[in-house]
Amino acid sequence: MGKVRGGRVKFDPSRIVMGGGATGASETLIFCLADPGDAFLVPSPYYAAFDRDLKWRTRAQIIQVHCNSSNNFQVTKAALEIAYKKAQEANMKVKGVIIINPSNPLGTTYDRDTLKTLVTFVNQHDIHLICDEIYAATVFKAPTFTSIAEIVEQMENCKKELIHILYSLSKDMGLPGFRVGIIYSYNDVVVRRARQMSSFGLVSSQTQHLLAAMLSDEDFVDKFLAENSKRLAERHARFTKELDKMGITCLNSNAGVFVWMDLRRLLKDQTFKAEMELWRVIINEVKLNVSPGSSFHVNEPGWFRVCFANMDDNTVDVALNRIHSFVKNIDKKKDNTVAMASKTRRRENKLRLSFSFSGRRYDEGNVLNSPHTMSPHSPLVRART
Repeated sequence: MGKVRGGRVKFDPSRIVMGGGATGASETLIFCLADPGDAFLVPSPYYAAFDRDLKWRTRAQIIQVHCNSSNNFQVTKAALEIAYKKAQEANMKVKGVIIINPSNPLGTTYDRDTLKTLVTFVNQHDIHLICDEIYAATVFKAPTFTSIAEIVEQMENCKKELIHILYSLSKDMGLPGFRVGIIYSYNDVVVRRARQMSSFGLVSSQTQHLLAAMLSDEDFVDKFLAENSKRLAERHARFTKELDKMGITCLNSNAGVFVWMDLRRLLKDQTFKAEMELWRVIINEVKLNVSPGSSFHVNEPGWFRVCFANMDDNTVDVALNRIHSFVKNIDKKKDNTVAMASKTRRRENKLRLSFSFSGRRYDEGNVLNSPHTMSPHSPLVRART
């Protein structure tokens, strides 16, 4: 953890509690901090599986802190206060704020000022701040990653006992199947209680021994992190550059394994219903598996998360070719629609896109809104053609 943060922070091993992946660690932390019905403020868009990880068994609630594209989805004090007031009006006890830094699905890092705003906010309201930092070593271009641990060490009069970090090796070291997550808490009581609960999600001694040996090889870890960052930067640059040629923009991101793609101009109207229709076409016709923004609770239709790092170069070529053909086909249909509208004057400038479907049916309630929905091995839906 110290290495990923450039040695700017030292961590106390006695404050680490291990758990069965970040999922198990996050649930344990919620059990420690909240009673059933208590709420946490979470900036949206946020990781879709939070609805499962944080709520199912703990019965805690999530109050969305709405962020908008107008400021690149940055969290503001005003948005935090609005969400906090909303929870109070609903007679819900707010126990904390939860963020993912770097963000999933945005692929962006929090700057120091925003992190300071968050710490000040939780201090003022005497609530907790949970920072999920499992993408900390996936930063591939400026700005660099700033951990909440750096902020609390620098801020005066900071109530450290309100700050908690979640971490995992699944993203930074590419080891999701090992199920190794940790809670790092500045709160002594939380550390004790989490350790007492850790029997429900232990990491095997064999796994711990293997990982300790691997992480002790500092030369290997240094080379791995550097090479991983280099490859992410190259793939991200190539992917976004090709999308830009097609007239598709993405949020300017600097971390993670995905891009936040803006397809608002392809919607027949600016509604989440239209977003779902577009998603079905992408699944059925284009044979690409992307995640619609609605599954991440974004409040603006037309955004999609695309994973770019979980496929080889040949698959990237196939994916980009499919996207190019798809966009070209839509633009052609839009041109034809405009021409027809001008000729017949019956549509009065209202453009409608018509798509043919292959006949497959998808239960969007099960596929999109289920907390079981996770990232597949590849963003391509395997097809014979």
